[in-house]
Amino acid sequence: MMTTFDIGPVFAMAAPPDGGSPWLQFVPFAIVLAIFYFVILLPMKRKQQKVQAFLENLKVGDRIVTTGGIYGQITRLAGQSVQLQIADKVRIDVSRAAVGGYQGQEPVVEPKESTEHT
Repeated sequence: MMTTFDIGPVFAMAAPPDGGSPWLQFVPFAIVLAIFYFVILLPMKRKQQKVQAFLENLKVGDRIVTTGGIYGQITRLAGQSVQLQIADKVRIDVSRAAVGGYQGQEPVVEPKESTEHT
């Protein structure tokens, strides 16, 4: 069963009164845009800046964990990759973007959800 409703009164409330400015009908739209910006976009932008600053400040010797759960110590930084020592004489190269945070601290980069289903 589909429910329908009339949204005409909603638009009527936004209509300018007689002699009023037609710009008044854009005020609710501007308020919705401002709420969207401050609640959704601004926090996302700040989170991205925090992650970018974290990845740029990585240095040799940092003990990190990847978003995939690999723990290791950085032995080399190169462009977009990081070399980790994960055990004696075992080193792997991972993408810099895969570094999730420092060991023992809250993750800076949230792990991505797997989309694979088995």
